[in-house]
Amino acid sequence: MADLNLHDVRVTIAGTPVVTGVDLTVPSGRRVGIIGPNGSGKSTLLRAVYRHLPLAGGSITVDGEDLWRLTPRRAAQLVAALPQETRSDFDVTAWEMAAMGRTPHKRPFAPDTAEDTAIVADALMHTGVVHLAHRRYTTLSGGEKQRVLLARALAQRAPVLVLDEPTNHLDVRHQFELLDLVTSTGTTVVAALHDLNLAATYCDHLYVLAEGRVVAHGPPCDILTPPLVREVFGVDAHVTRTPGTGTPHLILRPRDSAGP
Repeated sequence: MADLNLHDVRVTIAGTPVVTGVDLTVPSGRRVGIIGPNGSGKSTLLRAVYRHLPLAGGSITVDGEDLWRLTPRRAAQLVAALPQETRSDFDVTAWEMAAMGRTPHKRPFAPDTAEDTAIVADALMHTGVVHLAHRRYTTLSGGEKQRVLLARALAQRAPVLVLDEPTNHLDVRHQFELLDLVTSTGTTVVAALHDLNLAATYCDHLYVLAEGRVVAHGPPCDILTPPLVREVFGVDAHVTRTPGTGTPHLILRPRDSAGP
């Protein structure tokens, strides 16, 4: 486990600022969710964390190591990612896709060790896709691909895990299973989530983005309030408490045009 810290992070795409001045902290072993409407900069921010998009300014550190000053190999040893979209132009099996997670820990072209094999098998088992190991990745359904990609991220054994809309393509049962699994690892997690109820259930702390800036952050019970949901997401919310946990549960409806 490790601390993840973002300080004054700025990201520009085609000359247009998309993320501006974001400060964000994920303490070791905690789960932080990033929420916000479409176009608020959630995915762009996470792509900067796993070094898919360069910074226009600011810094991102893991336990004090500046990710953008590290070699790609060292950065991949610290941060693993489950991106929103992953293309594979290679005819690989699900096993081979998951085994790519071991790449940062090996010399170029080095064969898998017994430890590598055991780690990949464990990741496929825990994500519930070990039976797909010899299937071609391109033949899998969207949900199956998502779980194989999570297996790849888990096989990477990085102390920080970045999840960009991890429940995309998953049915309700597998959404819960995936997030339960991530929770059980004890890994430091930062995740962009559309589903506010999933964010409330699985995250310790939430950051709300709007137009590339953090407009609020705090525990879910403090953040997921009817006024904030109305202002940021443009819908009305009735907030109750989940029996047994006390976490917020939101019942959403279209904004009342007669309201303020």
